[in-house]
Amino acid sequence: MSLAMTEIAPETETSRWDYLLGTWRELDVPDGWRAEILDGNGVVLVAPPSDPHNYIAVRVTRTLNRAIPDDWDVYQTLGIQIPAVERLFVPDLVVMPEKVVLDPTRSPCPAHEAELVVEIVSKSSGDTDRKRKLWGYAHAPVPLYLLIDAWADAGPSVTLYENPGNGMYHKATSVLFGETIELPDPFGIELDTSRFPAPDQWPT
Repeated sequence: MSLAMTEIAPETETSRWDYLLGTWRELDVPDGWRAEILDGNGVVLVAPPSDPHNYIAVRVTRTLNRAIPDDWDVYQTLGIQIPAVERLFVPDLVVMPEKVVLDPTRSPCPAHEAELVVEIVSKSSGDTDRKRKLWGYAHAPVPLYLLIDAWADAGPSVTLYENPGNGMYHKATSVLFGETIELPDPFGIELDTSRFPAPDQWPT
């Protein structure tokens, strides 16, 4: 579930993006919720994730922590901005170097500095994660986008998007839940999806 809060920039010298970013920074977000700029026209509040969603996030985080260097971390509530297309997302997981996160002049963090972003699809977020965020991350560009989709038409699956350029990803590799998917360099590790909850284990 999400609640759209549209903010229209006033007719001043302030750019629409600066106005939206200022609104995002000042918004008092309820505990557990996230605020994102999905289409360049307003700020959207996204409801807290379900238990199966959180479980998948934990499994993926454990795998990533075995592969990343000490000066990178896996974040669950980190806003990343894409000014060129007026987007700001809070991925379910994002791997970001600490030097970027701790630089106050680069907050919210530039999306192109992310090493990997992960989105876990909920019933209500399919169109956003499969289309809007795929488009946004490709434009950043984020080098690796991992989409975990229990609701995919072809069955519960995980897709890794790679090689962004000209606003799109030029390589996509998909596996069904229960299989492993390789995360390439700089990770060089396989993600086991065998314990990911099937759709009938998610709340209705």
